[in-house]
Amino acid sequence: MRISEAARRLGTSARMLRYREELGLLPQVRDPLAGLSWRVAAPAGAAGAAGAAGAAGASVGEAGAGRGATHRQFTEADLEAVAAALELERRYDISPASLAFGLRVLAEPQVRAAVADLGRRLGRIPPTPGRALDFEKERALRLLGRR
Repeated sequence: MRISEAARRLGTSARMLRYREELGLLPQVRDPLAGLSWRVAAPAGAAGAAGAAGAAGASVGEAGAGRGATHRQFTEADLEAVAAALELERRYDISPASLAFGLRVLAEPQVRAAVADLGRRLGRIPPTPGRALDFEKERALRLLGRR
Protein backbone atom coordinates (compact mmCIF):
# COMPACT_ATOMS: atom_id res chain seq x y z
CA MET A 1 0.00 0.00 0.00
CA ARG A 2 1.09 3.59 -0.55
CA ILE A 3 2.34 5.83 2.22
CA SER A 4 -0.91 7.82 2.46
CA GLU A 5 -2.94 4.67 3.08
CA ALA A 6 -0.36 3.38 5.60
CA ALA A 7 -0.44 6.71 7.44
CA ARG A 8 -4.23 6.71 7.54
CA ARG A 9 -4.33 3.17 8.97
CA LEU A 10 -1.72 4.05 11.61
CA GLY A 11 -3.41 7.30 12.58
CA THR A 12 -0.42 9.45 11.64
CA SER A 13 0.71 11.51 8.65
CA ALA A 14 2.75 10.55 5.63
CA ARG A 15 5.27 13.19 6.68
CA MET A 16 5.75 11.46 10.06
CA LEU A 17 6.24 8.12 8.32
CA ARG A 18 8.94 9.66 6.11
CA TYR A 19 10.58 11.14 9.22
CA ARG A 20 10.51 7.75 10.93
CA GLU A 21 12.04 6.19 7.84
CA GLU A 22 14.89 8.74 7.93
CA LEU A 23 15.48 7.82 11.58
CA GLY A 24 15.63 4.11 10.74
CA LEU A 25 12.36 3.25 12.46
CA LEU A 26 10.84 1.44 9.48
CA PRO A 27 11.87 -1.99 8.27
CA GLN A 28 14.46 -1.77 5.53
CA VAL A 29 13.23 -1.88 1.96
CA ARG A 30 14.13 -5.13 0.24
CA ASP A 31 14.35 -3.62 -3.28
CA PRO A 32 17.00 -0.85 -3.18
CA LEU A 33 15.02 1.33 -5.62
CA ALA A 34 11.61 0.72 -4.03
CA GLY A 35 12.19 3.14 -1.17
CA LEU A 36 13.34 6.05 -3.30
CA SER A 37 10.98 8.94 -3.70
CA TRP A 38 10.97 11.90 -6.05
CA ARG A 39 12.94 13.89 -3.46
CA VAL A 40 16.14 11.91 -3.92
CA ALA A 41 18.17 13.78 -6.51
CA ALA A 42 21.44 12.93 -8.20
CA PRO A 43 24.54 14.72 -6.88
CA ALA A 44 25.03 18.26 -8.14
CA GLY A 45 27.00 18.43 -11.34
CA ALA A 46 26.41 14.80 -12.30
CA ALA A 47 26.72 14.18 -16.00
CA GLY A 48 24.32 12.52 -18.40
CA ALA A 49 20.76 11.44 -17.73
CA ALA A 50 21.28 11.26 -13.97
CA GLY A 51 22.41 14.90 -13.91
CA ALA A 52 19.46 16.02 -15.99
CA ALA A 53 17.06 14.00 -13.87
CA GLY A 54 18.60 15.36 -10.65
CA ALA A 55 18.27 18.91 -11.93
CA ALA A 56 14.63 18.27 -12.80
CA GLY A 57 13.96 16.77 -9.34
CA ALA A 58 13.35 13.24 -10.61
CA SER A 59 14.26 10.20 -8.59
CA VAL A 60 17.36 8.10 -9.02
CA GLY A 61 15.07 5.23 -9.97
CA GLU A 62 13.59 7.32 -12.75
CA ALA A 63 16.98 8.44 -14.01
CA GLY A 64 18.70 5.08 -13.72
CA ALA A 65 16.00 2.72 -14.88
CA GLY A 66 14.04 4.85 -17.33
CA ARG A 67 10.77 4.37 -15.48
CA GLY A 68 8.51 6.49 -13.30
CA ALA A 69 9.43 7.36 -9.76
CA THR A 70 9.20 4.38 -7.44
CA HIS A 71 7.65 4.71 -4.02
CA ARG A 72 7.89 2.52 -0.99
CA GLN A 73 5.04 0.08 -0.71
CA PHE A 74 4.05 -0.73 2.87
CA THR A 75 3.28 -4.30 3.81
CA GLU A 76 1.25 -5.51 6.77
CA ALA A 77 4.55 -6.41 8.50
CA ASP A 78 5.75 -2.82 8.00
CA LEU A 79 2.54 -1.50 9.54
CA GLU A 80 2.89 -3.85 12.52
CA ALA A 81 6.49 -2.69 13.10
CA VAL A 82 5.52 0.99 12.95
CA ALA A 83 2.55 0.36 15.24
CA ALA A 84 4.91 -1.32 17.75
CA ALA A 85 7.24 1.70 17.60
CA LEU A 86 4.29 4.08 18.12
CA GLU A 87 3.20 2.03 21.13
CA LEU A 88 6.70 2.17 22.68
CA GLU A 89 6.84 5.93 22.17
CA ARG A 90 3.45 6.34 23.82
CA ARG A 91 4.12 3.92 26.70
CA TYR A 92 7.49 5.43 27.63
CA ASP A 93 6.66 9.01 26.57
CA ILE A 94 9.65 9.31 24.24
CA SER A 95 10.22 10.91 20.85
CA PRO A 96 10.89 8.99 17.63
CA ALA A 97 14.49 10.30 17.75
CA SER A 98 14.94 8.88 21.25
CA LEU A 99 13.64 5.49 20.15
CA ALA A 100 15.92 5.55 17.10
CA PHE A 101 18.92 6.24 19.36
CA GLY A 102 17.89 3.38 21.66
CA LEU A 103 17.87 1.05 18.67
CA ARG A 104 21.29 2.36 17.65
CA VAL A 105 22.63 1.59 21.13
CA LEU A 106 21.37 -1.98 20.80
CA ALA A 107 22.65 -2.44 17.25
CA GLU A 108 26.11 -0.80 17.38
CA PRO A 109 28.59 -2.20 19.92
CA GLN A 110 30.76 0.94 20.04
CA VAL A 111 27.72 3.12 20.81
CA ARG A 112 26.57 0.62 23.43
CA ALA A 113 30.00 0.73 25.10
CA ALA A 114 30.08 4.55 25.12
CA VAL A 115 26.59 4.79 26.63
CA ALA A 116 27.42 2.11 29.24
CA ASP A 117 30.58 4.00 30.19
CA LEU A 118 28.54 7.17 30.64
CA GLY A 119 26.00 5.25 32.75
CA ARG A 120 28.78 3.99 35.03
CA ARG A 121 30.26 7.49 35.35
CA LEU A 122 26.85 8.89 36.29
CA GLY A 123 26.22 6.08 38.79
CA ARG A 124 23.16 4.78 36.97
CA ILE A 125 24.88 1.51 36.04
CA PRO A 126 26.85 -0.41 38.67
CA PRO A 127 30.60 -0.67 38.06
CA THR A 128 31.88 -3.78 36.38
CA PRO A 129 33.04 -6.47 38.85
CA GLY A 130 36.68 -5.91 37.93
CA ARG A 131 36.46 -2.20 38.70
CA ALA A 132 34.67 -2.92 41.97
CA LEU A 133 37.47 -5.28 43.00
CA ASP A 134 40.07 -2.62 42.13
CA PHE A 135 38.23 -0.17 44.37
CA GLU A 136 38.15 -2.67 47.25
CA LYS A 137 41.84 -3.46 46.75
CA GLU A 138 42.77 0.23 46.86
CA ARG A 139 40.62 0.71 49.94
CA ALA A 140 42.28 -2.23 51.71
CA LEU A 141 45.75 -0.91 50.83
CA ARG A 142 44.84 2.53 52.21
CA LEU A 143 43.62 0.93 55.45
CA LEU A 144 46.81 -1.15 55.76
CA GLY A 145 48.94 1.93 55.15
CA ARG A 146 47.40 3.74 58.13
CA ARG A 147 48.87 1.34 60.67
